[in-house]
Amino acid sequence: MARIARLSDVLINKIAAGEVVERPASVVKELVENSLDAGSSTIRVDLAGGGVDRIIVSDDGHGMGRHDATLCLERHATSKLRELDDLFHIDSMGFRGEAVPAIASVSRFSLHTAEVGADVGTRVSLEGGVDPLIEDAPPRTGTVITVEDLFFNVPARRKFLRRGDTELKHAEEAVVRLALANPEVGFFATHEGNELFSSAACPEDPRERIAAALGPAAHPHLFPVEERRLGVSVTGYAASPEFTFPNARGLYTFVNRRYVRDRGLIGTIQRAYQDFLAAGRQPVVVLHIDVDPIAVDVNVHPQKLEVRFSDARGVQEAISAALNRMLRAAPWLGAGADPNGPGGNQPRDAAHYAHAVERFLTRAQEASWGAPLPTTMDSAGSPLSGAPGPMVGIPSPLPFGAVGRPPAFGEAQPQLNEAPPPGYFAALRPMGLLGGRFHLCEGPGGTLVVLDPHAALERTRLTSYLRALDDAKGPPAPSLFGTTLEFPVQVAKALVEGREALARLGVDVEPFGGTTVALKTVPPGLEGADARSLLEALARALPPKGAALDSVTLAEGVRVMACHAARKAGAVPLTDAQLRALLGELDRADFHPPCIHGTVVVLEMPLLELERRAR
Repeated sequence: MARIARLSDVLINKIAAGEVVERPASVVKELVENSLDAGSSTIRVDLAGGGVDRIIVSDDGHGMGRHDATLCLERHATSKLRELDDLFHIDSMGFRGEAVPAIASVSRFSLHTAEVGADVGTRVSLEGGVDPLIEDAPPRTGTVITVEDLFFNVPARRKFLRRGDTELKHAEEAVVRLALANPEVGFFATHEGNELFSSAACPEDPRERIAAALGPAAHPHLFPVEERRLGVSVTGYAASPEFTFPNARGLYTFVNRRYVRDRGLIGTIQRAYQDFLAAGRQPVVVLHIDVDPIAVDVNVHPQKLEVRFSDARGVQEAISAALNRMLRAAPWLGAGADPNGPGGNQPRDAAHYAHAVERFLTRAQEASWGAPLPTTMDSAGSPLSGAPGPMVGIPSPLPFGAVGRPPAFGEAQPQLNEAPPPGYFAALRPMGLLGGRFHLCEGPGGTLVVLDPHAALERTRLTSYLRALDDAKGPPAPSLFGTTLEFPVQVAKALVEGREALARLGVDVEPFGGTTVALKTVPPGLEGADARSLLEALARALPPKGAALDSVTLAEGVRVMACHAARKAGAVPLTDAQLRALLGELDRADFHPPCIHGTVVVLEMPLLELERRAR
């Protein structure tokens, strides 16, 4: 009796799906790559349930006729290869002819397509890869593929999927990778009606696509890199050392427009930046490596995420040369002397020198070279007796609530309102008032800094109130400040029912008959504030009845008090002494908890940027 038998096509496709279709992101990748191979100029991806419930990929490519639409569901049917030699000259995204039948075998699959100029289109529908229904459909431009209930017939695979939000992040990242590789194609992705990624075609300035993927703050930090050698072309953009991430999520390498994860390439990039970044920071680099297709094997990984170069060392040397040239020139410092010419190694001006000193001191504080650098602050954050004023780059004690080390060089530059560098505010020199509201300051190296005093006061008050809440010293003593106010029924009811929560916040109220409430005590800094407005806002911010009273449930109430305290304190412009005291408080404030008005630094513009604009 024969023991070996041929597997059915359905079973073969399910086995192939185990290699090709790992998760919804794999489906997105394979289908979008097919859309790119079809010459699409716009690609849309619509997801539901993290991509498990539904994936729709639509394009405006050349589409397919009835015969091709049917044949593409058969395993190893492809338009990319014809002969053996074609396997060694691959210039398309897909080529194996496995993805579509594998996806169809583990989902409820439908395809709607038509060739350009056709009078009638084709719709193919099937479940689990069997019994396809082929019918006429309205003509359309390009192709729409819908994949629903992924792994519905392979429950063992479906149970190994992650939570919906995790799968969604992977699917979104798949779109981002393909969008970065093809800036001339418009990409749009949504999840249950909510926009995930949106970027029109931008072939003239690929930095716009990078900014769409990594955030608009990346755009001004991106600089072109280029190196062309025999058989190897390296192009792309790399960010200055001021813009970094705590992980490698900003590192993208593409080989002939195909995203790859190659340890050799990533290691080469990291080595190029190693003298410019603090420990624990990773550069932001998007590189395109173009080589002759015969010099790279893309058929070494089931999902084509790895490649094998015939001259890996030559490729790495080209990448290193491209990045080192950009980093040595330091274009983020502005136009200056040729670094290779006479005097090119001299400091360009005092501003550059001050920036260099600041960066070095901050990096030295974070590097593991021994004991931390000395500080001129005592445990309360005040200057030690006889010590000089705050020094740029010498950190004050950790802000209230901070965990671990203070932000290192490169961490906070794009996000001064989230994690300012140590000693940043104390180093500012007040210069004047703009529009009766904003304070103008000069920062290290001639930087122009514009501050919003309301947001600054709000941040310091928030820190103070959170500290008092965590100390839990009990209700405050009654103060001389007190008043009675009449409110609408719902507001009065919320205040009376929330008396315990208000007491934890330092606000003491009592019912005074009917809908009148007596306000007896407020925390320091709120004396003289608009009591009615404060209590109405607190009534909306209190946690529901019966909820635990902790820093999480009371956080909204603390934010309300901080905002009202800042409004009261900032009713008149700050004096120079008050502003300097406020700057010192900001260096000791915790910038992690969100504020209602969290933008303390409205603008930070380097002297070099001002000089450029003045030309």
